[in-house]
Amino acid sequence: MPAAGTTFVPVAITVRTITADQHLAFNQTQPSLSFLQTPAWAKVKSDWRSESLGWFDDSDAQVGAGLVLYRQLPKVKRYLAYLPEGPVIDWGTDDLAPWMTPLAAHVKQAGAFGLRIGAPVVARRWGSDAIKAAIADPKVVRLSQVLPDDVNHHATQLRNQLRQLGWRPPDDEEGFAAGQPRFVFQLPLAGKTEDQLLAGMNQLWRRNIKKAAKLGVTVSLGTAADLPAFHQVYVETASRDGFTPRPLSYFQTMFAALLPEDPERIRLYLAHHDGDLVAATTWVRVGQHAWYSYGASSAAKREVRGSNAIQWQMIKDALAAGATVYDLRGITESVDSEDPHLGLIQFKVGTGGEAVEYLGEWDLPINPILYKAFDVYMKRR
Repeated sequence: MPAAGTTFVPVAITVRTITADQHLAFNQTQPSLSFLQTPAWAKVKSDWRSESLGWFDDSDAQVGAGLVLYRQLPKVKRYLAYLPEGPVIDWGTDDLAPWMTPLAAHVKQAGAFGLRIGAPVVARRWGSDAIKAAIADPKVVRLSQVLPDDVNHHATQLRNQLRQLGWRPPDDEEGFAAGQPRFVFQLPLAGKTEDQLLAGMNQLWRRNIKKAAKLGVTVSLGTAADLPAFHQVYVETASRDGFTPRPLSYFQTMFAALLPEDPERIRLYLAHHDGDLVAATTWVRVGQHAWYSYGASSAAKREVRGSNAIQWQMIKDALAAGATVYDLRGITESVDSEDPHLGLIQFKVGTGGEAVEYLGEWDLPINPILYKAFDVYMKRR
């Protein structure tokens, strides 16, 4: 999620409601941004009240945009205002106050008791070699114990500014802190060819991709009509891996909401072997950033390596579409051998990509008492 805009120090910035068309037009001027910050995403999250906001400089030129989702406090018309993986502003600024202060004032006037943002700024990166060494070292249990390959010192400055402005990271014990992941896994695509990307994968990934092709696994694009088949395998995956699956209607809503905004925004991939659906995934792209969004695989025929085949096809398609990043989404920070999520990190690290830590989510309690009450309520759900 690259930062938007060019670094400058505005004289004054105002924030006001904009139309979905204005929001989309601004987004289209950006090389990339999170799909959670598109106006179409408001239709996916229809159980939240939503609003598109614009940031305007002292000449009334639009310099930023954000999708705000408002979650109501039970029985009270007060809201948590949430900008997932946003807003899209000049995160290269040396002074966040002119950007954040009018945002807080706007949502307070709209009835918000608290404000959450998801700063889309990369703080640290760890290459695949560093991650594999960390996994192999029994003394290392978290990525933060490992020297990163890249550190963004500006992110540290932004973190300090947010704290000075009264913001704080969400409580680690989840509650309504269970938002977007701070740690993700990404495969850089810029300047690479398919051959180079394949060569960058580990031996197991390359062998599995070749095996799937040899055994006749085919990967094709599906349509919304194929979502029930995807969902059947997805529910099977949820049962096997121990997570709560989203209903079929959620995915149908995603396709109905995102495709009208851009016919290339979301895709469904299906991997078949001898007529059997062995893996299925959803793929989302905004500009130069493509995401592996949801995935499912059948317990049957795992030996045909449908999951590797479908990932490789999505990676190749992201490259062909001009994406510079293929995002495999969230990972945990833990690299402990006893962690049940370790297998997911090992699967992703096989692509030859990197672990990325974002500056991530930050909260501004506008009304501290209501903010605390809402947090307690969400933790008890």
